[in-house]
Amino acid sequence: MKNISFEFFPPKTDEGRAKLAKVRDKLAELDPLYFSVTYGAGGSTQEGTLNAVLDIKNSGYSAAPHLSCIGSSRTHLREMIETYKSHGINRIVALRGDLPSGTHDMGELHYANDLVEFIRSETGNHFQIEVAAYPEYHPQAMSPKADFQHFINKMNAGADSAITQYFFNADAYFYFLERCQKAGMDKPIIPGIMPITNFSRLVSFSDMCGAEIPRWVRKRLEDFQDDIDSLKSFGVDVVSKMCQQLQEGGAPGLHFYSLNQSEASIKICKNLSE
Repeated sequence: MKNISFEFFPPKTDEGRAKLAKVRDKLAELDPLYFSVTYGAGGSTQEGTLNAVLDIKNSGYSAAPHLSCIGSSRTHLREMIETYKSHGINRIVALRGDLPSGTHDMGELHYANDLVEFIRSETGNHFQIEVAAYPEYHPQAMSPKADFQHFINKMNAGADSAITQYFFNADAYFYFLERCQKAGMDKPIIPGIMPITNFSRLVSFSDMCGAEIPRWVRKRLEDFQDDIDSLKSFGVDVVSKMCQQLQEGGAPGLHFYSLNQSEASIKICKNLSE
């Protein structure tokens, strides 16, 4: 497979770091473009993100840190960017991010397009900058129209490409792509893919981020709650077929939200290679 990537979250324990190293090495056999590492609300995992990114880089793989601007200052962001640059990192996923609970300081940059502009002004074209896209709309968006305009603003600010929030309906992606093309935006938009391995966690994530689980998929997953093997098998089948639709429709790549696991992503990728 070509043009695939995988997202990790920074582990908090030595055991988690050892497990992630094994997962990373297994996924590396699929020859991904890069591994990205998430960044907690208000940069709450920034040290863990940096350590995980450097572990990936020092192991011989391409790494991309997530970087969020909300609640942060230009000085701090400049330090983070320079740190990554000094370690030879040349890709960043630039996000607005979320404020930690109980915090009200929005920081100096309020939107992802502000962060993209800042990175460009500080480092020119050193970084490949990717931003987030929401085919099913951001849960905090004022309206679909406003949400789409925010996306266009991010791309026009200097982003090279975008990664979508995960979805389970390929039509949502293709319709979003069509809107972008009509707006004159032709930069790559990579579908975000969520392997299905745990029903309750999937429902929780989806409710939080606004991703729709089709009713027929949700009902089947409910039936499988006491049969984990069948649930995982069904999940691999459903997501594999959607990924095939995306590839056949011209998607420029696939970005897997791995949740620091490898099994389901590997099975999906193998299905797509057959």
